[in-house]
Amino acid sequence: MGKQRVLSGVQPTGNLHLGNYLGAIRNWVEIQDQYENFFCVVDLHAITVPHNPATLAADTYTIAALYLACGIDLQYSHIFVQSHVSAHSELCWLLNCITPLNWLQDMIQFKEKALKQGENVSAGLLTYPVLMAADILLYQADKVPVGEDQKQHLELARDIVNRFNHQFPNRTQRTIAEENIKLRAYDIWQKSGNQNSLTNYFQAKKELEQELLKKKKAPVFKLPDPLIRKEGARVMSLTDGTRKMSKSDPSELSRINVLDSPEQIVNKIKRCKTDPVRGLTFDDVERPECHNLLTLYTLLAGKTKETVAAECADMGWGQFKPLLTETAINALKPIQDKYKEVMADKGYLESVLKDGKEKAEAIANQTLADVKAALGYTVPL
Repeated sequence: MGKQRVLSGVQPTGNLHLGNYLGAIRNWVEIQDQYENFFCVVDLHAITVPHNPATLAADTYTIAALYLACGIDLQYSHIFVQSHVSAHSELCWLLNCITPLNWLQDMIQFKEKALKQGENVSAGLLTYPVLMAADILLYQADKVPVGEDQKQHLELARDIVNRFNHQFPNRTQRTIAEENIKLRAYDIWQKSGNQNSLTNYFQAKKELEQELLKKKKAPVFKLPDPLIRKEGARVMSLTDGTRKMSKSDPSELSRINVLDSPEQIVNKIKRCKTDPVRGLTFDDVERPECHNLLTLYTLLAGKTKETVAAECADMGWGQFKPLLTETAINALKPIQDKYKEVMADKGYLESVLKDGKEKAEAIANQTLADVKAALGYTVPL
C-alpha cells in the first residue's frame, strides 16, 4: 500500500510571516517523509479579495521559493502553482453547481470578510470554500493540514464529498461494469449451444447483475481528514494577542515576516504589545500577549513548554524581548540564506514548478474526468 496523500497551500498575498511558517509550513516539513505531498501556491484564492496584479506573479515565485527555503523536500513533495492546473477552476464550477447556497453563507470567514469589504464583496469570496474543496478533492487527498480557522472549510469539503458521492455514483465504473455484464452474459449464451432461445442469456445476465450489486463500488471522491498541529496552530498578532497574526492586518508591526531583516525584527519585538506584570507565564487569559510571545519563543527555540515556563518565570520584558529577538533572527537566517540561493537561479525554480505541474495535472485531470463522467458529460472527441 502506498503512502497517504497530503494537499495544502498558501496564498501569494504578501510575505510569509511566522504564523504561516510555524502554524503550517514547518509542520509540512516535519511530516513530509510520511506522505506523498502536493503543495501549491494558491494564486486563484488570492484574487477573491482586492489584489495587486503588478505583484501577483512575483509574489507567486516568492512563496514557491520560500517553500523550498523552509525545507520542503522534492524527494517527498511536489510544488506547483494552482492556476497552472486548469482543473482547479473547472472542478470548482462543477462543485459550485451542487453546493447549497446556505452552506456558503454560513461560513464564518465569509461573514467576517464580507463585513470588512462591504459593497466590494465578490462572489469569489462566497465560493472560496468550494475552490478550496476542489483543490483538495482533485488530488484525492487523505490528509489536509489545516489551522483551527480552516476547520470549517474542510468540514464543508467533506459535506460536498458526501453530497456528490450520494447524488452521483461513479458512472465510469458503472458503465464498465454494465458492459462487462453484457459481454459475459453473451459469452455464456453462445457457449450454451442453445442460440434459438434467449433464456440462458437473460438468466446469466440476471445472475451477474446480482453479483455486481453485492460488491461495493468505489465513490468518485475520497473523504479527506484534517491534520492539525496543536502547538503553534494559531500564532497571534504582536499588537493584539487575541487576534491571529495575519497578512491582511494593515500594521506591519503586527507580524514578523520570514524575510524580515534583523533590524526589522529588533524593531517589531521592541515595540510589540506587552503588560506591566513581572514574571512570564503561559495560559493566563488575562495576559494573551504574554502567552503568545512565550509560545513564539518556545517554537523558535525548539524547547518544550515546561522548559520555557521555568526559564522565564522570573523574567521581565526587558530581559525577555532581547532573548526572543536573538532567537527569531537565528531561526530565520538559514531560511533567508536558502531563499536567496533559490531566487538567484530562476531557471531551477521554474523547473521545480513545471515538474510539479506535470505531476499534479496527471492526477487532477483523471479526477476531473471521473467527475464529469459521473455528472453525465460527453467525452471530448
